[in-house]
Amino acid sequence: MHPKVLLDACAELVRLTLTFEHPADAVVSRFFRDHRGLGPRERATLAETVYTVLRKKLLFDHLAPSGSGPRERRLAILGFHGPRDFLKSALSEQEKRWLDGCDAIRPADLLERHRHNLPEWLVQPLKDQLGDGFWPLVDSLAYSAPLDLRVNVLKEKRADVLKELAQAGIKAAATPYSPWGLRVEGKPALTRLDAFTRGAIEVQDEGSQLLALLLDAKRGEMVVDFCAGAGGKTLAIGAGMRSTGRLYAFDVSAHRLDALKPRLARSGLSNVHPAAIAHERDDRVKRLAGKMDRVLVDAPCSGLGTLRRNPDLKWRQSPQSVAELVAKQTSILASAARLVKPGGRLVYATCSVLPQENEEIAEAFSAAHPDFQPVDAGELLVQLKVEQGAALCRGGASGSMYLRLWPHLHQTDGFFAAVWTKKG
Repeated sequence: MHPKVLLDACAELVRLTLTFEHPADAVVSRFFRDHRGLGPRERATLAETVYTVLRKKLLFDHLAPSGSGPRERRLAILGFHGPRDFLKSALSEQEKRWLDGCDAIRPADLLERHRHNLPEWLVQPLKDQLGDGFWPLVDSLAYSAPLDLRVNVLKEKRADVLKELAQAGIKAAATPYSPWGLRVEGKPALTRLDAFTRGAIEVQDEGSQLLALLLDAKRGEMVVDFCAGAGGKTLAIGAGMRSTGRLYAFDVSAHRLDALKPRLARSGLSNVHPAAIAHERDDRVKRLAGKMDRVLVDAPCSGLGTLRRNPDLKWRQSPQSVAELVAKQTSILASAARLVKPGGRLVYATCSVLPQENEEIAEAFSAAHPDFQPVDAGELLVQLKVEQGAALCRGGASGSMYLRLWPHLHQTDGFFAAVWTKKG
């Protein structure tokens, strides 16, 4: 594609994305469906340009007014993903001079807000938690997340899949924490691999794998994934159960559960039972009260732990939306807890980095439900033989009570998990 045509396409996609009417990944996918003639390299340039603009929006908003032409074009130029000489062949002489001036600005000369590119309401909570770790987190958020796979242990061994990927010319390595995980270099076309089509691998962040591991569902048990979504954790849990027992995948979105069906078919699991529920107090939930050995509540959340993958979330969320989510999380956790039988395990998890969605929810639940005993997540991970398991957890006066994962420390998405046992 001619550089000028590609830059124009980038500018149009930037314009569509910055309305924030829909998630960025949905906007990009729709754009690709509407422009089926785009090749793989062009798609990569378009997507990465948009995501760079979202990651550095405050900086680019600061630099853009000094340029000329439509705002979305200026932002696309600043965020363009590709060789500089290719980009410059699409620019006027005035635009080239402006871009050179922008490139010459030293990060040290920028205001703090133009360096961190975060909304102000999010900055202080992160600084309060991380201290000197705030800027390393910022640095990590400037890049896309690595591609992690989960090996389906029902079908394959990790070492064998690793060899198979190597034979296909794909570089990968075992993940440092999850015993099921592989971290892949680059972004190869996985869906074309036999390992994918036969259900030996699934794309899943290592942190998400650890949540399923923490539930530690056993063969023959009764288990619920309460907010299953597209079922990534459901599939990991089911494989760990060796396709025995009964695993319910509940979600309020039948559309999200539909996305589980092809994955479930590939997985070879026969113990998974997807079910759309109207709300957390649905009659299906009531009928199972007190019968479950394990319940995972991967609650709807702000998603702010996934900013490397979804940088638009920092601009689409707000203190008001977080407050609404906290009320929903509290209600969902209380309802899901009713399913747990005496001696059973309850896990509450989010992919948020905000204490009000994490530690504060967990501590309020413990205070309101004395029949649930908090369990040290660090000790659990050590028992599960997770490398450096205790180091993945921190929290409150209880030391390693909660699982807390950070992109800059663990190279995973940001995750939180709290664990309880229902007293007998």
